[in-house]
Amino acid sequence: MKKHDILEILSLGENQNIEFKAVYKDIDSIGKIICAFLNSGGGYIIIGIDDNGDIRGIKNSLDINEIEKSIIEKLTPKALVSFEEEILKDKQILIIEVPSGSDIPYAYDNSVFIRSGEMTIQANIDTIRDMIMRRQIEPERWERRFSDADITRDLDENEIGATIRSDKHDKILTYSRNDTSIEMLEYLGFIKYGRLTCGGDVLFCTNPAKRFSQVRVKAVCYKDDKVDDNYIDMQTFSGPIVKNLENVFAFIKRNTPTQTKFNSESLAREEKSLYPLDALREGLVNAFAHRDYADFRGSILVQIFSNRIEIYNSGNFLDGITIDNITSGQLSILRNPDIAHTLYTRKYMEKLGRGGLLIRKRCEDFGLKTPMWTNDKHGVTLTFFLNGKVTTDVSMEVTTDVSMEVKKLILLMKNNKEYSRQDLQDKMNLKNSEYFRKAYIVPLLEKNIIEMTIPDKPKSSKQKYRLTKYGIEIHYMIMQYEDN
Repeated sequence: MKKHDILEILSLGENQNIEFKAVYKDIDSIGKIICAFLNSGGGYIIIGIDDNGDIRGIKNSLDINEIEKSIIEKLTPKALVSFEEEILKDKQILIIEVPSGSDIPYAYDNSVFIRSGEMTIQANIDTIRDMIMRRQIEPERWERRFSDADITRDLDENEIGATIRSDKHDKILTYSRNDTSIEMLEYLGFIKYGRLTCGGDVLFCTNPAKRFSQVRVKAVCYKDDKVDDNYIDMQTFSGPIVKNLENVFAFIKRNTPTQTKFNSESLAREEKSLYPLDALREGLVNAFAHRDYADFRGSILVQIFSNRIEIYNSGNFLDGITIDNITSGQLSILRNPDIAHTLYTRKYMEKLGRGGLLIRKRCEDFGLKTPMWTNDKHGVTLTFFLNGKVTTDVSMEVTTDVSMEVKKLILLMKNNKEYSRQDLQDKMNLKNSEYFRKAYIVPLLEKNIIEMTIPDKPKSSKQKYRLTKYGIEIHYMIMQYEDN
């Protein structure tokens, strides 16, 4: 959390959703407040701040990880709660952010607590009965429904193992390290009565799209600033959520324009993305965490244009979130808390409720126009803008150190196609093989624009050459420059 965000919370003073603690006394007192916030719309606990909002700080000897682990152990059902240490005016404070619970009533150490104004109190039997009745009336979340997946054949052991190995996961959970994958998923609530939940399916199965077509993610990179058949790259991903997320982010990075300069005194090059990649990553994670998976017609669609990137996910804004306040940073409202919790333990979601704020500020840091969220009856689109289209300025910087003849050879090479040296030499209508090798092949290899198909045997008679990912980018930029 940024310093000015903390100061903004402090300026509000204690209320229904904010509680200050001058000193840390014991785990249970904090656990009860967390339970109350889960049952009462969420909130912040800030330890090291007195009732007047003055900064006192906490002892460095506090074991924050042990506090977090002990509280989560006594909390039923489990919930995603963020514990974060910050330095304010040279003093350490602890900020605990609690989202609005999706599975009320929550209990701490077998007792239910709620907020009453600025107080945390134990709920009476009538209040608990009302909470249970309200929960029964509400439809069951999609991620908690049962999937038709076969837990003996469809599980992706690598995804389960990666979640178990997460540092954050290890600090919170108290399962036996000898548990099987199925026992682990039962502990996490993704398997009940021998059946996998829908949330467990899309997170931990090899190909959940076989059962839920809506989990497929499509990514397209167009040559210009509009949707048409003239695209550079297009892929569809259908694996578990985290793999899809990683693959789509790799697609974005591969197709995102960069500003590249060659050092005249060496072969090294300097590259800088024209977009803040951490903001793009945050927007992508939010799309996966907050989309409406219950809509079988829904999807995630990433479209890269010459002047913008659009990330679309199905599902409207949740209550309390609007286009006007999404970039200000607010308490988390989770449509899919089970999925969000797994993304949190895998370190993809580190900041609760402040993704929009991070995205806006990082774009400002890059000197870009403020990103725009639009919401229609089908879903939400987040658009990142460049300051104009990717045109000659960038292309010139990328290609100034490459001769016109070498550029011609790059343009003659097609993406994902392999060529022998003779093939390339014939394309350039050159007779002298040694000249071609020194003037074309060697410079392009040194600049990582092309690569060998058999790098361990550079003199092999079967040796061929192809464009690298960087070479594909250069190919595209030269084409843009030529068109302009």
